[in-house]
Order: sequence, then structure tokens, then C-alpha cells
Amino acid sequence: MASITHKDEAPFTREDPWRIFRIMAEFVDSFEELSRIDPAVTIFGSARTKPRDLYYKATVAMGKKLAKADVPVITGGGPGIMEAANKGAAQGKGTSVGLNIELPFEQCGNQYANLPINFHYFFSRKVCLVKYSLGFVYMPGGFGTLDELFEVATLVQTRCIEPFPLILFGKKHWRGLLNWAKRTLEGGGYISPGDIELLTLTDDVDEAVEVLLDHIKKSSGRNRISRTFN
Repeated sequence: MASITHKDEAPFTREDPWRIFRIMAEFVDSFEELSRIDPAVTIFGSARTKPRDLYYKATVAMGKKLAKADVPVITGGGPGIMEAANKGAAQGKGTSVGLNIELPFEQCGNQYANLPINFHYFFSRKVCLVKYSLGFVYMPGGFGTLDELFEVATLVQTRCIEPFPLILFGKKHWRGLLNWAKRTLEGGGYISPGDIELLTLTDDVDEAVEVLLDHIKKSSGRNRISRTFN
């Protein structure tokens, strides 16, 4: 039987041990950098959102308000909503973290992250998007945003991480999803009654920031390790 090979014809099994070192290096480097920042808020959303978009402008405002409250802002480091959040945090003279992923055709890091970290692997990047935050905001987005939403919701639901605010910003964008989850998932017994209550739906930047800051204030005395998976 022929062995599985990459496009460069190197045997897959021969590459695996070296790939482990690359993965480990990504975790070591990113953990070392991010362990120095205060508890943060991660903002997710589409890379395709343009600066003229209302959600882009709302994200800039949110990032700026969080920075002025001395809360670091973490994003995926790319364009669109990620750029808007980093831009707002930079305007607020705060810590603006961009966890950029190396993609062949799509994303490059935005200029507003004053703490940029590059990743080769999606899964190590996703760990860092969650591990160092005490709250999460989901602006309108596509498959990537949905992936990040459901992963964090699952971690909270299964108590792998502490309950944190999960804010869905944009009622028009998110209400249909919540209605479907209530009707189909909860109605069919696939999630427990009350699981939907993990999510806060809003169109108001001030409301979102207030929820986040209130939770961070209440959580400030907790051990950093206990707030996320070990």
C-alpha cells in the first residue's frame, strides 16, 4: 500500500514528529506573550466587513471604550471586524492584540495590533483567542465566526471554562439563529432549557461594554488559570 504523502512527496509519517515541535513552539511563544496582559475581551467577526459598515464603526467604538477602561482587546488579527476592534483599542491607547493566521490567499495582519502574534495552526490560535479573555463579543460574520461562537458556547455549557459573557451584537443578524436554536435544538431536546440564556443579544455598544466590564470587575480576584482550561 502506498504511503500518504504531501505535495512535496515527503512521507507524512516522517513529518509528524517535526510538526509536533512546531505546534509546541506556537503554544510556548503565544502563552509567554499573552500571560503578561490583563484579562481581556475577545471580539470575533467577519474579515469582509468594510470601514463604511455600521458594524465596523460600532466595533471601533467598542474597542475604544474597552481600552479606555484598561481592558485589552484580542482579535484574530485580520481585516474587517478584527481590524475595527484593534483600531478602536489602539485609539483608546490600550493593549490591542492580533492573533493572525497564515493563510495562502486571504488574510494578512492589520496595522492596528500593537501586540501581533502569528500562527500557522488554527487550533493553537483558537486556544489563545479563548484562554486569556473574560468575555466574548460576536459581531456579524460567517463560518469562522459561527465556529468560534459554538466552540466557546460548548466550553461554557460543559463547564470546561467558567461562564463568561457571550455577546451577540446585531439583532437582525443573530435573531434568526437564536430562534432556530430555541425551536429546533431546545425544542428537540438537543440542548438543555436555559442554554440559550448563555447568549446576550444587543445592538447597543454601551450595553455590551457594561456587561463585559461588570463581569470583569466581579472576576478580578480569581486565579487566571481557573478561568480557562488548564
